[in-house]
Amino acid sequence: MSPAPKRSARQRATREAVARTTEVADPREAARSLDVRTERPPRAPGDRDPFTGELRKRDILPLLVLHFMSGGPSYGNALIERIDAVTQGVLHVNPNTMYPLLRQLESRGLLEGRWEHPERRSRRYYSLTSEGRREYRRLVKEVRPFLDSIGRSIDEIVREVYGTEAG
Repeated sequence: MSPAPKRSARQRATREAVARTTEVADPREAARSLDVRTERPPRAPGDRDPFTGELRKRDILPLLVLHFMSGGPSYGNALIERIDAVTQGVLHVNPNTMYPLLRQLESRGLLEGRWEHPERRSRRYYSLTSEGRREYRRLVKEVRPFLDSIGRSIDEIVREVYGTEAG
């Protein structure tokens, strides 16, 4: 299909969605009614952002933590800063998310934690275990298709809105 007919089909779909929002009290219900093939499970109350919500559910945080630790030991706040930097703030992680994740990965045998100064319990450094390296390799393979789909979706949004090739 050439770009012009494709765009007009999208415009028709958009007009149809807008028309349905006037017929249905809940606009989200109207959008869902357009295409049952894209129906997604309802989001949890605290999961309002579709991009970061899905990123959090799809093992992205464990992947990033294990990735950064594959280069050597690290600690929670450093990991938070690195994730914030690599995602340019899109995937914000706070200590209430990071530290339980680190403890969970440690309890699963994927990380080994040691206090920097055991007598003061100041900073806990985590290192990958051999099981953690295996899990990292598994996640690298399994998460890639999801990340690729996000990239394609964002590229399509840019093409749709700006009418140019993304990138």
